[in-house]
Amino acid sequence: MIENEDWLVIGVITSSHGVAGKLNIKSLSDFKERFTKPGKRWLQKHNEEPMPFKLISGFQKPGKESFIISLEGIKNRTEADNLKQYKLLVKSNDMPNLKNNEFHLNQLLDLDVKLFVKSELKVIGKVVDLMTENNNLIVIRLNQNNKDVLIPFVKEIVTTIDRKNKYLVINPPKGLLDL
Repeated sequence: MIENEDWLVIGVITSSHGVAGKLNIKSLSDFKERFTKPGKRWLQKHNEEPMPFKLISGFQKPGKESFIISLEGIKNRTEADNLKQYKLLVKSNDMPNLKNNEFHLNQLLDLDVKLFVKSELKVIGKVVDLMTENNNLIVIRLNQNNKDVLIPFVKEIVTTIDRKNKYLVINPPKGLLDL
């Protein structure tokens, strides 16, 4: 089993595109070249061992945060359809350098979500997904009812991110967690 710290999830395959084996990718990266510059990438199903693939080409869909890519060896729609929901990875040492207090959005995945309750920080859930297509939203699965809620990823609501201790703190407006 490979440690998650060795890999960076840059996207998720959402569907096939056309009949020639192209793949529609939901981007989890701010760096377009990860989907357009040919080279080695990896695909991973759930927590299985990542499999190497060569990115042949890719382009961004106009007005979207998704990409259409071609991988070597994926030649038809059936092969592409079989890769739906696979994660597209790069090695973590392939991450561009970031400034202090900057991070990659997908580094929020699996963080505990904390909330001040009566002046005490309590874990209320976990970040389970990101929605970056039109807005930056984080999907939190609440512990009390296993319900998923969408939280806008803005500093007024997500007040603290502590990647080292694997949690973030939210200060949602009244009623947001009840939707």
